[in-house]
Amino acid sequence: MINTPDKHDIKQNVGIHPFFQMLILFSLLIGLVMVGFFVASAIITAKYGANTMTDVMAYNISNAHALNGLWILQIVSTTIPLFITPIFFAWVIVREPHEYLRDTPKFPLVLLGIAFIIMFFSMPLIELLSNINQSMVFPHFLKAVEDWMRSTEASAQKAQDAMLKMNTLGDMFFVLAVVAFLTAIAEEFMFRGCLQTIFVKWTKNQHAAVWITAFLFSAFHFEFFGFLPRMMLGVLFGYFVVYSGSIWPAVVGHFVNNGTDVVITYLSQHKKININPDDQHVFNYAGYIISLIIILFLFWVYRNIALGKKQVLL
Repeated sequence: MINTPDKHDIKQNVGIHPFFQMLILFSLLIGLVMVGFFVASAIITAKYGANTMTDVMAYNISNAHALNGLWILQIVSTTIPLFITPIFFAWVIVREPHEYLRDTPKFPLVLLGIAFIIMFFSMPLIELLSNINQSMVFPHFLKAVEDWMRSTEASAQKAQDAMLKMNTLGDMFFVLAVVAFLTAIAEEFMFRGCLQTIFVKWTKNQHAAVWITAFLFSAFHFEFFGFLPRMMLGVLFGYFVVYSGSIWPAVVGHFVNNGTDVVITYLSQHKKININPDDQHVFNYAGYIISLIIILFLFWVYRNIALGKKQVLL
């Protein structure tokens, strides 16, 4: 059990059991995603025609308007619902916005810098987990399922690559705003804010809450062959919040992770760097080990600063 200062403690909301809080939160999200999907579909169909909407759903990027349609679908049916859901839940349903959004600015600002550094040193471990994930093979009787999943993810990857095609610096800043900045805030409010708080109340255990939330965070993205690295990111973000009591170090970490991919992709596309952003064999095993050691050390520093150097039992 983690002994944290009183300001980090999570109060028990006796009005709604955490299980029902979780059901309400997910129901809100699903409902808003459905509404967002219909609104996005209407916008795309009205602006570009029904054929473009069909091509968007099929990830057919050969359609000249499909890329714009993908961005409309992303923002209206995913980003906006993810942002509205936790805010509505925290303010209207449980009526404890600061408790569930964890939006306090009262934490040592140096933690933002440490979170920033941790994310950079986590890259080798993320690569290792990604390679392990990609090499997984299903049992023979599930071969058809594996083939379907790989095919679906490959199609989605093509669409994502098209969305990350940045011709100008302005394009890069737009992608950074949506994929890194807005997504980081929305997903952290949803997962490390509301959902992780719910699981802390439910399990009475910070560690269980972090790992369960990280599992659901990764599952939410529906990418089996990227499950492990995304879950690791969820764990990092979760402990950023646990030790600091604030969502903002996790938002910074999330932004750095997504934003680094965007910037590297942009620089690679314009031949400014000789790095393939899709290369998953940049580091060796020594790099993986060094990465783990540095991350553990930085988390030790992060924890001690966040908790005022008080002893923490893990």
